[in-house]
Amino acid sequence: MLIPHSENDAAYVIRTAAANKKALILCGGQTRSPDVDPLADIEVVSSRGLSGIVTYDPAEMVMTARAGTPVAEIEATLAENRQMMAFEPMDHRGILKTSGEPTIGGVFAANISGPRRFVAGAARDSLLGIRFINGKGETVRAGGRVMKNVTGLDLVKLLAGSQGTLGFLTEVTFRVLPVPQTVETIVISGLNNDAATNAMAAAMAMPVEVSGAAHLPQTVRSKFIDGKLPEGEATVLRLEGLEASVGVRADKLEAVMQAFGPVTRLGMDDSLTLWRQIRDIHPYADGTEKPLWRVSVAPSAGHQLVAALRLEAGIDAFYDWQGGLVWMRMEADPEAELIRRYIRALGGGHATLVRASELVRQQTPAFEPLPEAVAALSARVKEKLDPWGIFAPGKMGF
Repeated sequence: MLIPHSENDAAYVIRTAAANKKALILCGGQTRSPDVDPLADIEVVSSRGLSGIVTYDPAEMVMTARAGTPVAEIEATLAENRQMMAFEPMDHRGILKTSGEPTIGGVFAANISGPRRFVAGAARDSLLGIRFINGKGETVRAGGRVMKNVTGLDLVKLLAGSQGTLGFLTEVTFRVLPVPQTVETIVISGLNNDAATNAMAAAMAMPVEVSGAAHLPQTVRSKFIDGKLPEGEATVLRLEGLEASVGVRADKLEAVMQAFGPVTRLGMDDSLTLWRQIRDIHPYADGTEKPLWRVSVAPSAGHQLVAALRLEAGIDAFYDWQGGLVWMRMEADPEAELIRRYIRALGGGHATLVRASELVRQQTPAFEPLPEAVAALSARVKEKLDPWGIFAPGKMGF
């Protein structure tokens, strides 16, 4: 593994690889990347040598950090000023059995977003500016410190979620938000998947600012907060903000949700633990290599997808983002073609294979195949930024 300690060093590594047409895998702390076959003619380049917060003004709520800065360091610095990354980046180490430290560059390169994503936006929506090195070894700067500075903004969004296929991130600038004063969770018990979908839709239609909406079927319910959730399936709704405001909004939400089923409330400590465990897919951090899918569909289609799949495959699942994000663990085969066929039949979406054995990963496309026109456009972008195709060949269809 190559670990450059300056942007110039990283540029040199990439220029050398380009000259020799040598493939590179780009990573941060390697908490999401599978190990590379040591016999393969490929080099791993990590950004973790590019570490440290460059600038941070709590009053402006904007931070600039080098790409290899550990997420834990970012969060600790923000916590000193009661600020946070609103998109709640998850920690993959539990479900992938990896070690190391997640890095802020890796978060944005993979566009990692947690339960608040459906109201606060994805990681890319907080990203204001970047510095990266393209496949020619050239340093590129895009964006700025404020959203109104649109210079290179499209390039900022393009690199977010590109999974190290377009450039090597060296620095990121992003906005942050204040930490809510308090958090409370409304729990509706005993709803089946269809009723839970209706309850979450009703909650989101209310003017109470729900910031998290998830449904935890009976198969996973006991694995959250040490089994302290009430018996039966749990549909959970998060409220955040000033203490007085949260109390009033929780009362209103509880009154409406009682029409769907029995309602209980979780205080701040249990709420923080619950939503962190939902974020990190706690039930499936089970030490296995059973195929794990991250599926994004319309909120009304998530439970329909799971119901259809259960007629043909062994599957366990729970739902985030008001039902629009489905975490599915397969009991045996990954069933990629079956899953993607049903997604198309239900109106579209995408499925990403997050975890599987090495053999399954070799045989199964991890990312959703792109439509022909989009694939052609993506290939042209790839050719401009990485003309010799040295970054992660074969990943994301490139």
